[in-house]
Amino acid sequence: MGTEEAAATAEARESGIRNKSSSSSQIPVVGVVTEDDEAQGVFKPMDLNRVIRLLEETDKDGLEEKQLKFVKKLVQCFQNGLPLRDLAQIFKILNLCAGKIKNQPRFVESAYDIIKLCGLPFLKKKVSDEITYAEDTANSIALLGDLMKIPSSELRIQICYQQASSSYKIQMAEVGGLAKTMVQSITLLENQLVEKLWVLKVLQHLSTSEVNCTIMMKAQAASRICTHLNDPDPSGQLLFRSSEILWNLLEKSSKEEVIQQLSNLECLLALKEVFTNLFMRGFSHYDRQLRNDILVITTIIAQNPEAPMIECGFTKDLILFATFNEVKSQNLLVKGLKLSNSYEDFELKKLLFNVIVILCKDLPTVQLLIDGKVILALFTYVKKPEKQKIMDWSAAQHEELQLHAIATLSSVAPLLIEEYMSCQGNARVLAFLEWCESEDLFFSHGNSFHGTGGRGNKFAQMRYSLRLLRAMVYLEDETVNTDLCEKGTIQQMIGIFKNIISKPNEKEEAIVLEIQSDILLILSGLCENHIQRKEIFGTEGVDIVLHVMKTDPRKLQSGLGYNVLLFSTLDSIWCCILGCYPSEDYFLEKEGIFLLLDVLALNQKKFCNLILGIMVEFCDNPKTAAHVNAWQGKKDQTAASLLIKLWRKEEKELGVKRDKKGKIIDTKKPLLTSFQEEQKIIPLPANCPSIAVMDVSENIRAKIYAILGKLDFENLPGLSAEDFVTLCIIHRYLDFKIGEIWNEIYEEIKLEKLRPVTTDKKALEAITTASENVGKMVAFLQSEIIESQARQDVQNEQKVYAKIQATHKQRELANKSWENFLARTSNAKTLKKAKRLQEKAIEASRYHKRPQNAVFHQTDIKGLNTTVPTGGVVTVESTPARLVGGPLADTDIALKKLPIRGGALQRVKAVEIVDAPKKSIPT
Repeated sequence: MGTEEAAATAEARESGIRNKSSSSSQIPVVGVVTEDDEAQGVFKPMDLNRVIRLLEETDKDGLEEKQLKFVKKLVQCFQNGLPLRDLAQIFKILNLCAGKIKNQPRFVESAYDIIKLCGLPFLKKKVSDEITYAEDTANSIALLGDLMKIPSSELRIQICYQQASSSYKIQMAEVGGLAKTMVQSITLLENQLVEKLWVLKVLQHLSTSEVNCTIMMKAQAASRICTHLNDPDPSGQLLFRSSEILWNLLEKSSKEEVIQQLSNLECLLALKEVFTNLFMRGFSHYDRQLRNDILVITTIIAQNPEAPMIECGFTKDLILFATFNEVKSQNLLVKGLKLSNSYEDFELKKLLFNVIVILCKDLPTVQLLIDGKVILALFTYVKKPEKQKIMDWSAAQHEELQLHAIATLSSVAPLLIEEYMSCQGNARVLAFLEWCESEDLFFSHGNSFHGTGGRGNKFAQMRYSLRLLRAMVYLEDETVNTDLCEKGTIQQMIGIFKNIISKPNEKEEAIVLEIQSDILLILSGLCENHIQRKEIFGTEGVDIVLHVMKTDPRKLQSGLGYNVLLFSTLDSIWCCILGCYPSEDYFLEKEGIFLLLDVLALNQKKFCNLILGIMVEFCDNPKTAAHVNAWQGKKDQTAASLLIKLWRKEEKELGVKRDKKGKIIDTKKPLLTSFQEEQKIIPLPANCPSIAVMDVSENIRAKIYAILGKLDFENLPGLSAEDFVTLCIIHRYLDFKIGEIWNEIYEEIKLEKLRPVTTDKKALEAITTASENVGKMVAFLQSEIIESQARQDVQNEQKVYAKIQATHKQRELANKSWENFLARTSNAKTLKKAKRLQEKAIEASRYHKRPQNAVFHQTDIKGLNTTVPTGGVVTVESTPARLVGGPLADTDIALKKLPIRGGALQRVKAVEIVDAPKKSIPT
């Protein structure tokens, strides 16, 4: 059979099969071809290799007609879809057709027909075909993007038309990188709107995939699309599809990279022009939504400080748009414009407030904010609602804008102090706070982000007003703070605080705690370093501090904000009480030190440093020591014992080397932490603190040393032997630290290869030796304490056993006396009563209880004429406190005076410990 006859036979067979399949059901996204091809209604494959060879031939008569005929047969063969297994060959045929278009335009139709088949679902014979032919499919789909270079509008539109309609095709497009070629094709379509819209539609569809968004981002899709936002487009699709693609790129790829691509003058000018046009001329619901989307994209770009927002004039326009309703302007851009109370315009107003917060982070924007009278515009919202005034917004909208405006002021006002003061900012805020605290009827909606926790009350308004005041106070600008104090802010803040705690509100507990925290921080900022203001804070202020200090410790773990409130309270003690002696005395009188130690005993590291710092300062008050020594925690723990326990815990966390009994291991470096050990000593400038110096401020050891020093090391109550061992290190902390610093100096000299003169070298060696001797002396004293305690424990045990033996002998004598008494008595009534008492004693001893009448006196047995001998019964209770780590008042250890005075090194003589008389170890 000849070639043409075979082709004709194949065509007839394929035609018959096609007719059978015309009435078949809808083809799935990826169809399955069974072995029974007739039943499935799908053609058997053509000899595609023969078609490829035919298209590769050249220079033959009638060849073009023959080639076109075979391509047409191929299209007819696969009119129900392209099989995955044949996709690579079919696309090779498509590529050959595309290559002929330039010289043989008739092949455009052939290429068009093949591309059209790509809009149909791909077919598979086996379930595994999707995996088996994944690479071929990806490469084939990627080829579609390359075909966009062919200058044929019809062909380009067909390439875009449903070419990625299924998830499998999108997946293959990801692998093949189709998105990249589609992005690159945008530059080929400068003046061809229809083709451009089709490409954007494809990219919009592809950008739903994170992988494709990443590919598009690397192909500079953001900047390429953004620069064409203002291209002529009567349909409005270009702007809609472009903004959708930009959104997807920001959400599904590297946000930072996309922002970087858009942070150029050309893109920002395009965005500015689009936004301005929509702001001034967009009246439809769709236009307003699109306008808001463009503003959000602009806000995201404005977060990049390198974006030329000011240079392109966008910043100035945005400030104008944000304030023209509140501050009248003659600018032509806003002349005659008015925002409605529609949802879109309401959202626009909030977005404009938000973009101001972003823009003000760029300091060059400050002058534009001044020129735009932003502070004045925002302060129009900081006032109580006016009932009779006709509002442009609904009550709920106005409330939300009010809260948003105050929140915006918290960011902008600290940058514009002069404008804030010229607008009487302090007076406005304080007056607004007065209204917040008043009993005026006001139904708050509380239905926004800023209104959280404020439904039906004024908490939200108070919350943001206090945030604004806190931001201004913490500028430490004396003009602002003095003005606040002159207006009675300290008294007003204390009054608000007292009013809040008098009316507990468990429903809005979190927001109430935040309000209380901010009040205390404001008071701290105003009173710090000002004695007169601390005096105004006075006893009323101390009372609110003590109220917070008495909070149930279990609430600190609630997550509602009690931790923050406690931090603010501690800060207010430091700033508002310390340094003012009447307030200090009142704080002590009201057992404030006890409350501080109670919090310290909770053993929460986040509070320890601040509390210890407060304690150091308080100990300068001569009345403090008695309060500290009088405090008792759980299990009768004393303050000194608590501080020493904190020292041990801190050293354990710092990795300081100690043995099991707490003794010094390395006498050369007794304070060295694991961090210091890991850090190599390097030469540093004279004004730069070394690691040893920085260690003083970075942990709590120096503060504990300072407190115990002010309490007098030699008279600390309630210490155990373990505490004394640690105390030996603490009272030599300063000597050890000085030696550590000299050691650093010596090491730096060695590293810099300097040669000290003879006298300096001797001095350095003497200092190093002396420092090591201090370590050895302390280690020796620690050993003495441990050994002494061990001997004392043995002696105490022997004494206890001796007492127990004496008790047994006395009980035996008492029993014999009792038996003799019973034998001598002849009175039946007396004998009966005596036996009953004996049975009662025996029954009580059976339950290990001391009977009330276990020791009999003459008056216990009424009616007896005979004197009854008193029994010397001794009852043994629990183990004495001195044997289980209690105060060592009765031990030899307590009588030793530790060498704690510092200065020159002193020898510690070994002392033999005897029972009596007890003497102190000489220092």
